[in-house]
Amino acid sequence: MPDTIASFVPEVDPAEHALVVVNRDAPRPVQSMLEGLFADQPVTVSERELGDVDANTVALVIDSDIVATSPLSALRDCVLTVNSDLYTSGARSLPDVDLPAVLDGLDDVPFSLRGFPASHTEKLLLVTVSRHVEHLAWTAGGGTLRSSFQRLSRLDDERGTRDVYALVSDAGVDTHVYGIPDWTPPRDLGVTMHGGYGEDFRRAWFVVHVPADDDGEHAALVAYETGRNEWHGFWTYRPERVTAIDAYIAETM
Repeated sequence: MPDTIASFVPEVDPAEHALVVVNRDAPRPVQSMLEGLFADQPVTVSERELGDVDANTVALVIDSDIVATSPLSALRDCVLTVNSDLYTSGARSLPDVDLPAVLDGLDDVPFSLRGFPASHTEKLLLVTVSRHVEHLAWTAGGGTLRSSFQRLSRLDDERGTRDVYALVSDAGVDTHVYGIPDWTPPRDLGVTMHGGYGEDFRRAWFVVHVPADDDGEHAALVAYETGRNEWHGFWTYRPERVTAIDAYIAETM
């Protein structure tokens, strides 16, 4: 059994990942924001002109193979021109969450990201993927969801987040929340509270969904705070990884 949930975050991914913006005619600042989001990350961003491809198409290329495409506008509206208030306030509801395919395909890639004020967008990538995992649990309508908040009072402070967890638990998902116990969720929220003061409670950020059916879609995001509002993390859909993370949380927290 690992000593900390941070042990699940891979240090490197040997595959080469690239986002290629094809036939861009969108304003240059959008391209610059995309390049800035992945600066110093194991994902390169470039531009190309290609015939017979729609303008402003973003291709995810892994080891020279195109594995997914998305409109540049989808990345713009999802992470590049928004902030986390969109989710915490509830302005973007759980049913509206739609992770672009080229971001979804960056699973198992380790990221080191900064939050505000060091960066306006880097941490938002993990926020968006967190909502995506919650959306998968809600859509499945069963299984288990385990999520950490560092401080449980965030569920009280962030109306949008609290609404998400009410929806997920109402859908029939066995929902567990973790963090420093500075607030107790009311019974009608339908979640099971796990409070503590250890390193994983204080520094971990995870959202882990194990479906009721072994053939269902597994998903997990795990990140660890390495400095003040600085995070090292990844997300994965590999069932063996997700179930191992879930087992660690259930047994140690």
